[in-house]
Amino acid sequence: MASQIDVFHECFDQVSDPRVAGRTIHPLNSILFLVVAAVIAGADGPDEIESFGGEKLDWLSKFADFEAGIPSHDTITRVLSLIKPAEFQKALLQWHSHLCELAHASSDCDSKNHTGPIHVAIDGKTVRGSYTDAEKSNAIHIVSAWATEHSVTLGQTEVDSKSNEITAIPELLDLIDVRNSIVTLDAMGCQKSIAEKIIEEGGDYVFAVKDNHPKLCAAIADYFEMAHNEGLKDHGVRTITTLGKQAGRDEERFYATCPIPEALRELTDQWKGAKSICQANTCTTRGDKQSSDVRYYISSRPARVREFSNCARKHWGIESMHWVLDVVFHEDSSRLRTKNATSNMSFARRFVTTLLKRDTRKKSLKRKRKIAGWNTDFLEKLLFAA
Repeated sequence: MASQIDVFHECFDQVSDPRVAGRTIHPLNSILFLVVAAVIAGADGPDEIESFGGEKLDWLSKFADFEAGIPSHDTITRVLSLIKPAEFQKALLQWHSHLCELAHASSDCDSKNHTGPIHVAIDGKTVRGSYTDAEKSNAIHIVSAWATEHSVTLGQTEVDSKSNEITAIPELLDLIDVRNSIVTLDAMGCQKSIAEKIIEEGGDYVFAVKDNHPKLCAAIADYFEMAHNEGLKDHGVRTITTLGKQAGRDEERFYATCPIPEALRELTDQWKGAKSICQANTCTTRGDKQSSDVRYYISSRPARVREFSNCARKHWGIESMHWVLDVVFHEDSSRLRTKNATSNMSFARRFVTTLLKRDTRKKSLKRKRKIAGWNTDFLEKLLFAA
């Protein structure tokens, strides 16, 4: 255990302490360890982090320096607002990598057990309680990259509104390694410059195409409609259909993909590396009510329909992460908005989600947090066990 704790501190030694030297009484690593442990154990903000620390001071003192006692919620907020998000993210990810190295035989961590490109979903989420104006219009929007096979957030950037997501995505791509990855983005991120950046950095992309590229979207839709009418195989379209149930609904999902046809070359040649176009059609039935949704995509991957279906499903799955952040961690209820504090707490929640998912017992994430708050042995297992 001692060596694992040492590694934790080694990872967090890389986070610069922005406070004035000689005027601090709480070591930075101790505060950050408190934040991570408290968030696992059910704390949703600085006030609750302070309360957790007061109740678990003896336990916390085994792992970090709390000779000066537990820092106040104001101190915790100030530290979270001052430390650089990129450094905090790097420290947490290095800590997670260390845990994965210890658990190298585990399929959810060991990259050797995964073959082929890694799927990375990039999506944005607004922290609705972080507004400061009366119209609630300036809530912070966070764009994050999620490695679905490993259930870990690779990095995130913060923007003031969803309209700036286009500029935030290139910044996020600078923070992460997309080599041997398939990056999926919804229509907001479907931009030629982003496609070029992903290809130049050694990755591939699958972009949803909507009305922000009306000519391309209409051309892809028209081609698939013609192929459906005249014969899918005759037009080189590969398809797959899946059936399933989710939340009391019957779902039928139809996927189709084909190499870029000559008729679309004039439009698709503007997208660096583009090799295929795709269609995903979801039909949902609940009782006597039925709904359907059709989406179109452009991709730098060859026309492999099973691979495309996996990417589409995994990207839709990132919405479950947003649900977890709101329902399990109450992120939308958080009124924290002080410089970097919102971004740092948001990434801490995502990191904790990864730790909770590493535990394979059949209990909800919400229940695991409660157990961690009651049982420090379980909390230690989540923090340090392989």
